[in-house]
Amino acid sequence: MIGLCIGIIVMVFLPARFSRKTAIVFFMCGIFTGFFFDHSLSVEPVSYYDVNDKSTYQFIDFLSYVSFGPYSYLFFYIYDRIRPKSVFLYILISALISTTIEWFAHYSGVYHYRHGYKLPYSFPIYLFVQSCWLVLYFRCHGSKSNSNSASNL
Repeated sequence: MIGLCIGIIVMVFLPARFSRKTAIVFFMCGIFTGFFFDHSLSVEPVSYYDVNDKSTYQFIDFLSYVSFGPYSYLFFYIYDRIRPKSVFLYILISALISTTIEWFAHYSGVYHYRHGYKLPYSFPIYLFVQSCWLVLYFRCHGSKSNSNSASNL
C-alpha cells in the first residue's frame, strides 16, 4: 500500500512526458503483466505461489496488482531519457530492481512460494516482460527523435 501511494504521488508530480492516452497505457501495462503472470503462475494446476495470505482472490490482491502500474509508468518514463546504447544495461538494472522489490514483498509476506519456486526464477521473467515493454514503447511512442508519434496509439 505504501509503495502504491508513493508511486502515484511520484507520477503526479513528475512533469508530463507522454500524452494522457499513452501514460494510461504505460500505467496499465504493469497492472496487466502483473495480473497475467501472477495468475499464470499462481493458479492450479501449477500454483507456484500464493499472493497475500489466502489462495483465493481478495480486494487486497487487486490493490497489489494496481501497485505495478506506477512501476511500469516509471520504467517507461525513465527509459524515455536513456541512450539507445544503454538499453540492455537499463533492462538488466530494472530487472534486478524488480527482483529486489519482489524479495521485499516475499519477506513481507505478500508472496508465499510453493512447489520449489524460488525468487531467482522471477528474474528472467522480468527480463522478458521489460523487453516486451520496450517493444510497446516504440509502438506507442515511436522513436525518441519523433515524440509526436504518441498520437499513433
